[in-house]
Amino acid sequence: MSSIRPWRDIERRKSRQIMVGNVPVGGDAPITVQTMTNTLTSDARATIDQIRRCEDAGADIIRVSCPDVESTAALGEIVRAANIPIVADIHFHYKRALEAADAGAACLRINPGNIGSSDRVAEVVRAAKANGCAIRIGVNAGSLEKDLLEKYGEPCPEALVESALDHIKLLQDHDFHEYKVAVKASDVFLAVAAYNGLADAVDCPLHLGITEAGGLIGGTVKSSIGMGNLLWAGIGDTIRVSLSAEPEEEVRVGFEMLKALGLRTRGVRVVSCPSCARQGFDVIRTVQALEARLQHIKTPLSLSVLGCVVNGPGEARETDIGITGGGNGKHMVYLSGVTDHHVQDANMLDHIVALVEQRAAQIEADMSDAGKAVTEEVQAAE
Repeated sequence: MSSIRPWRDIERRKSRQIMVGNVPVGGDAPITVQTMTNTLTSDARATIDQIRRCEDAGADIIRVSCPDVESTAALGEIVRAANIPIVADIHFHYKRALEAADAGAACLRINPGNIGSSDRVAEVVRAAKANGCAIRIGVNAGSLEKDLLEKYGEPCPEALVESALDHIKLLQDHDFHEYKVAVKASDVFLAVAAYNGLADAVDCPLHLGITEAGGLIGGTVKSSIGMGNLLWAGIGDTIRVSLSAEPEEEVRVGFEMLKALGLRTRGVRVVSCPSCARQGFDVIRTVQALEARLQHIKTPLSLSVLGCVVNGPGEARETDIGITGGGNGKHMVYLSGVTDHHVQDANMLDHIVALVEQRAAQIEADMSDAGKAVTEEVQAAE
């Protein structure tokens, strides 16, 4: 309903843009949401099935681990089946990187300094260039180089940034510039400080993450504090929420984070109250049911679900669709911020789902008509 106010605007850090497959990362491109499969990559069928679930949740890019030749052997089939770009995660063995690039990976997650000699780095760069691969440098506080640990005594922001710059130089020495960088840590303060330092030092896209953040609830909180801090400051071009949870949950949390900051608008944004004795219906169970039943909606729109009239009408004025609890199982429905009709308890859920689906369909139709009108204007001008 309401547009972004000036005091909500986030001025994003200016970075150069690279391509990960057909997805732009950095520059003025939307912040992308990533996740990572947890199946054996050698089991192509299981990996493809998991990728499909992540695609349905809205993932823009997905990473798969390639620790052995069996994994890179299956990668070609996985890449062909996926509808989003595949990042191949390579840690130490440069031959896996060569195989992954030849198999069609859109990006290689690799730290150039970990794979050996300059000749090996050159081979990986040649393979990446030949196959149109980007590279993601992934510095992690838990696996810093020994010389940096000796120099700084412990993982610290300066050590993470220095590690990233060292890896970047190895790529630049071979005239390779299609890279993005992450400096992750499980400590929120360490990660935020490192990303702030790196953002000042480089112009490449930055991949955000609080690594090993924890389970669904704890990890979401840590990630939201750390990544939210950075995103609010305009830092970050692509994100991965690292959770001990299914990868599609990481995608959903990532989008909720971006939606909260007005940086992405995918699917239904739910505004709901925590419920109290004034509620006219079971708010908690209603919201749970609505979130589950509306996961298929990709069109951005807003829905308010409030248990009583204290804040309900005010919240409803700011959302596309709203419902406020009333007495005797009779609740008020708002459309485009205006009171429209009542609905009874018995069919409330089905009714709200139907309204959201209708509204989404109308928005899509309006967007399609607007697109056609622009095309016709351009054709007429020509």
